[in-house]
Amino acid sequence: MMVVAKVPIDISATCQQKQLELLFLSSSTKRSISITKTFFRRRKCLITMCSTSHMPHIESLEHINSVQSRSSGLPIMVNGSTGKMGGAVLEAAVSAGLNPVPVSFGGPEDSGKIVQVGGKEIKLHGPSERESILSSVYAEYPNLIVIDYTAPAAVNENAELYAKVGVPFVMGTTGGDRERLYKTVADANIYAVISPQMGKQVVAFLAAMEIMAEQFPGAFSGYKLQVMESHQASKLDTSGTAKAVISCFQKLGVSFELDQIQQIRDPKLQMEMVGVPEEYLAGHAFHMYHLTSPDDTVSFEFQHNVCGRSIYAEGTVDAVLFLAKKVQSKADKRIYDMIDVLREGNMST
Repeated sequence: MMVVAKVPIDISATCQQKQLELLFLSSSTKRSISITKTFFRRRKCLITMCSTSHMPHIESLEHINSVQSRSSGLPIMVNGSTGKMGGAVLEAAVSAGLNPVPVSFGGPEDSGKIVQVGGKEIKLHGPSERESILSSVYAEYPNLIVIDYTAPAAVNENAELYAKVGVPFVMGTTGGDRERLYKTVADANIYAVISPQMGKQVVAFLAAMEIMAEQFPGAFSGYKLQVMESHQASKLDTSGTAKAVISCFQKLGVSFELDQIQQIRDPKLQMEMVGVPEEYLAGHAFHMYHLTSPDDTVSFEFQHNVCGRSIYAEGTVDAVLFLAKKVQSKADKRIYDMIDVLREGNMST
């Protein structure tokens, strides 16, 4: 996750004026362009310090041993393991001491493929015979937790499969019919962690936003909101995180529709205007929310920039450990989200 520290320096009046001109253009087209340009210009006029996922992660031996003792070879099945997110989760899981079973599900094009991780081979199966395969794996590994990072179109079908077999699962895949998803799990009375956002720190930010919206409704009545979100070009849908944050702002009194979000998917714009490092064009999440008072004299800005996928992979590992604990203790509650995981504490990173 990118941490932005803004240190005031000598900013010329010209730079300030250009920012204001760009920020408060009235037409919808100019407003869309202004979000990105203003964001980019601010980066030039501020000293920015970044902490990204490619930097070395230093952990004590005692901490690593603690994580591995909690995982103790817990069997997991990562569906969607040929995808970048699934691959990142596999690596994080192996590092944490979890035990990937030698089977995984993917699309028709993945059938027969082999994924190698941590010296192990995982054979992928397509849609056919999934129920019998999963039932067999679950019988062999009764403590199994399934992790789903497949495709939005497969969310409901996959959840129905897990529910039918009775295997607990962690669903990080976005999209699908979410109401149907929750009903499927509830009707089957199985354990699951379902969250479209697995980044723990981002989830904490969302929780803070929800608390503010609940306790101070209407606090930003009349304010104008501009939203920019940049993700890898392969992400076709609108960010679920952006939707959640906007929902909070709406409760705080801001008038804003989802179609007003400025989505950036063009790599050239992402590098030149948004400031995404080239090595993270294929995997990033840069969000900016800018609020302006009705008379343009007050502004607030919320920003979170994520480079890479490690933040989501680490959160997924925590969700798996959390869910395994709930299954073992036969907890009354069956459906959880990442807020529940955060509240539990004892996280791996």
